[in-house]
Amino acid sequence: MPPNSPSDDANCNVITDSSFKIRLIPAMSTPLASIFGSGFLVVVPILASAVGPYALPAMVIVAFVAFLVGSIVRHNIHCAEHALARGARPITRYAEQLSAVALVAAYVVSVCLYVHILSSFVLASFDLDSAFNKSLLTTIIIGTITVIGLFGGLRPLEKLESWALYVTIALLALLLVMFAVYDINQYLSLGQFILPEMPDRSSWEIVTIVAGTLIIVQGFETTRYLGEHFDAATRIQASRWAQYFSLAVYLLFVALAQPIVPVLNGVYGDNSLITLAATASLLLPIPLIIAAGMSQFSAAVADTVAAAANLRETSRQRIDTRWGYLLVGVTAMLLAWSGSTFEIIALASRAFAFYYLLQCIVAFSVCRNVKERALFIFIGAILTFVLIFAVPAG
Repeated sequence: MPPNSPSDDANCNVITDSSFKIRLIPAMSTPLASIFGSGFLVVVPILASAVGPYALPAMVIVAFVAFLVGSIVRHNIHCAEHALARGARPITRYAEQLSAVALVAAYVVSVCLYVHILSSFVLASFDLDSAFNKSLLTTIIIGTITVIGLFGGLRPLEKLESWALYVTIALLALLLVMFAVYDINQYLSLGQFILPEMPDRSSWEIVTIVAGTLIIVQGFETTRYLGEHFDAATRIQASRWAQYFSLAVYLLFVALAQPIVPVLNGVYGDNSLITLAATASLLLPIPLIIAAGMSQFSAAVADTVAAAANLRETSRQRIDTRWGYLLVGVTAMLLAWSGSTFEIIALASRAFAFYYLLQCIVAFSVCRNVKERALFIFIGAILTFVLIFAVPAG
């Protein structure tokens, strides 16, 4: 790799011109929308279910692994894209082609996951949160998105993404403030923080459940596919700074939520955040449900569009975008009846782990630096573990 390249794996010059900064902000919106898409809604109950009072250290580990995987994506933006454009070796081309197919499958699972979480939060407000009702509402919403895609296209709905991101970040800021106020009041009145109890789990159960949370921080890879809109340097910096910002928010969010988690009494559901929000302030649940609905719907639309576009590209234009919407929608609707939200989260983590593993192979094949190759092998080993052993919380 040449020196001063815009990659995590090399010493690079920092680009500070104002035009670059102007490009960087919109380039960050897509990865941020995806990273915050569903993770903040479910991260607290999942980690509490797995490790109880050690949720923050677990979140640190998840964030560290996510950043390592993000470095793979950024390496491939800088190196693999050039190699593929020039005519890379067969192993690079095949791994990249297979990863495109794997990404389609991962996006299909994500569509189901986003809408499943949306259904859970909406139904909870009407006290109708049953497994059947969640699957039914998920099917109806995905079916609606599919019909709109078939007959009118989903491009107009994609405009919701930026608005959903603004609403999500505003809600997160509000939650952080109210959680902090609750924590301070708890400490002032009791002289200590009350943390959740450690669940009765073996070390293997804990590791495999935490491994299934990779999907929580997924989304940084989206910059890999924004080449039509942004240059490589912008996409690399956007991916890096989106991870810096989002992972910092996640760590703070998990830390501030811990003293409130005991109100759940060890019962952790996919919409437990509503109870935590209501405990911090009775004014929070309604905006939380609205934000959850907006963010999950827009994320589902974005992933449906991305999956259909990837299908069209990988099939060499043999599958029209409209039929791509149909294939994605029908598959996601079938998945809606396959299990609980936590089970779909674990499945999505495994699907993205497979995609990231293939990207590791791409990175390994175009790299000649021994230290970097050793790092790619290490990251690949972690992703292989997630792919094989990740299990749902609960």
